Amino acid sequence: MITIGQLARYAGVTIKAVRHYHKVGLLPEPERDHSGYRRYGAQDAIDLVKIRTLAEAGVPLVRVEELLAADEEEFASSITEIDEALRQREEEIRLARERVGRLRAGNALFVSPEAAAVLDLLREIGVSERGVRIERDVWMLMQTVAPAEAAVWLADKREALADPEFRQIYRDYDAAFEWSADDPRLPALARRAAAWMSTRTELPLADPEITQLAMSAAGASSPAWDRMARLA
Repeated sequence: MITIGQLARYAGVTIKAVRHYHKVGLLPEPERDHSGYRRYGAQDAIDLVKIRTLAEAGVPLVRVEELLAADEEEFASSITEIDEALRQREEEIRLARERVGRLRAGNALFVSPEAAAVLDLLREIGVSERGVRIERDVWMLMQTVAPAEAAVWLADKREALADPEFRQIYRDYDAAFEWSADDPRLPALARRAAAWMSTRTELPLADPEITQLAMSAAGASSPAWDRMARLA
C-alpha cells in the first residue's frame, strides 16, 4: 500500500491531479487507515496511468471513464469519434488564429484591402494618425452601407493621391484640423482645394444621410474645417 504522494509520483502526475480525479469520479478514493492516511494499491496506480495517458492524448475527462470500461471494439469506435471532435476543434482554433492574425493588421480588419492600402499610403505621405483614423471610419461605414459607390470613390481617391498637389493639399488640410477658425491660412487653402477639385471628373453623389453619419461617427469636424467648408 502506498501514499497519495507515492501514487502521484509513480504515475507521473501531481497530487492535485489525483485529488481532482477523485472529485470527478474517475479514480475511487480509498478509506483512510488507522493513522488517518489514504492508502493506494497497485490497481490504483495502473488506473491512474491509464487516466493520465488518455487525458494527455486529448480525451475529455467526461469520456475517460467510458473508455476505461470499453472493450476493444468500443474503445476503437470511441477513439475515432474523439479524434474527429479534436479535428473539428483544431479547425476552430485555426480559424480563431486567423482572426487574431487579422487583428494585428489593424485597419485591414475593418475595411477592404483596397481601402487599407489607401490608409497605408496616407501614413506614408505624412497624414496624422487622427486623419488616418477618420478616413478609416468613413470608409468602414461607406463600404458597408453603399459598397458600389464606395468602390468608385475609393478608386478616385487612389488616383487623386497619385497627384503631388493633392497630397500637399491633403497634408495641409489634415494639419488645419488643429488651426483656429480665424487662421489667415484657411482662405488660401480653401481656394487651392476648390481649384483642384474643379478639375476632377464628377463622381456619383453620395446619400447625404449616409455621408453625414459617416463623417459624424469619424469625428470629422473642427472649427477650422467647418470654416473651410463654408469658404469652399
